[in-house]
Amino acid sequence: MMHVRKVVPWSLLVAVASGLYLITQVFGPIAEDGLNNFQIMLSIKAFFGLWLGIRGFNQKFFKINPFVFTSHLFPFLCVILIIFISQIMYL
Repeated sequence: MMHVRKVVPWSLLVAVASGLYLITQVFGPIAEDGLNNFQIMLSIKAFFGLWLGIRGFNQKFFKINPFVFTSHLFPFLCVILIIFISQIMYL
């Protein structure tokens, strides 16, 4: 557990940073009729990822514990949702 607590926050921050870069590369232009399905799903994934990233950043650098959703259940569910959305967004 000692090694997990050292590695996971940094890997989370790297994943969020790379996700921020990749969203700028693949989101594409917004058409006149609005977002397409791919952009909607990518936006939902980005929201969950940014929430996890902000939570992890605050915990790692500022030692701020989350004010809302203090258990590990909601972040775990966010990760599961991101994985499921990733699987269905290319259908």
